Amino acid sequence: MDTMDNLEKQLICPICLEMFTKPVVILPCQHNLCRKCANDVFQASNPYLPTRGGSLTSGGRFRCPSCRHEVVLDRHGVYGLQRNLLVENIIDMFKQESSSTKPAPERKEEMPMCDVHEEEKINIYCVTHGVPTCSMCKVFGAHKDCEVAPITSIYQSKKTELSDGIAMVVGNNDRMQGIISQLEEACRAIEENGRRQKTLVCERFDQLYSILEGKKREMGQKVTVEQDEKVNYIRGLTRKYGDHLEESCKMVELGIQTMEEPEMALFLQNTKPLLKKLAEASSTAHLDKVERGYENMDHYTADFKKEGLALRGLDFLQDDEDEDEEDEDGEAVTEEGEGAQTVSGGSAVTAASVQPSAPQQSNSSPSIAKSAASS
Repeated sequence: MDTMDNLEKQLICPICLEMFTKPVVILPCQHNLCRKCANDVFQASNPYLPTRGGSLTSGGRFRCPSCRHEVVLDRHGVYGLQRNLLVENIIDMFKQESSSTKPAPERKEEMPMCDVHEEEKINIYCVTHGVPTCSMCKVFGAHKDCEVAPITSIYQSKKTELSDGIAMVVGNNDRMQGIISQLEEACRAIEENGRRQKTLVCERFDQLYSILEGKKREMGQKVTVEQDEKVNYIRGLTRKYGDHLEESCKMVELGIQTMEEPEMALFLQNTKPLLKKLAEASSTAHLDKVERGYENMDHYTADFKKEGLALRGLDFLQDDEDEDEEDEDGEAVTEEGEGAQTVSGGSAVTAASVQPSAPQQSNSSPSIAKSAASS
């Protein structure tokens, strides 16, 4: 008997909770359903597909109630599913075996009996109180004034109601699964869009760094050019003064030697040209003199307070602007070296142009004032 009971459990339809009724269809996932139950689930999952005679006439899909595997049907609907003849034969054999092994009296003893009238079996249904009862309760008992109905009709209606409820829940589960799939896809899209936008923002900042580095090199080069020019000029002037000093020292030595000449005639003969050379040595009229403040480089002072405030105020654009127009503006500003504007999807970062606040001298060549020294 245990073997037969276990076999009976395997032959129970997961929809109607009764033994399979022929024809039995097998799903692609190898689970079985009554074809009527399969059609009910299919209609609940596809409420908007056209029907004919209570059956769907075009393809659709539903999920197996046992394993949730998605079953895709062709235009024949559930009638296109293959019948499981093996299960149908097993059902026939089981019914024959059950009828031969189970005596009729035992089956009658298995029927539930009334709690009040213990010898009466429950055979009617009290519609008023919603409970099954016996005929004696209707005639003499607590349900004599209640509305009753045959238990078989209530049984069929409740089974149909339960089957419809299961099919409705199955269809609702399919819709919920679809919503979950959409939400998961939206989450993946948000993560991908976030990574892409962060990459674009980093690229725009790299462009801004490039512009600032270029401007830094340009301004530093201007200072370096004038610095080298002034340093080279001062070094050249130093060499000229050094040469003049060396020549003057030689004239002084020559004058001292002449002073030691004992012969007066020879002394007087050498004195005239020596005095002329001494006068030339003592004169610096032919040498340039550096103007006061020539070494000053303060005209290259830069003040970036406004630009710093602009950089600290960088943020995403709040209104929707065309990305292509923003990109063109950014390229134009990059070529002119006056600023940078970066666009990232609906967001942009803007930097003000960087320039020194103090004006530079228009003439970078040395300013030299020559003055003649008295001889």
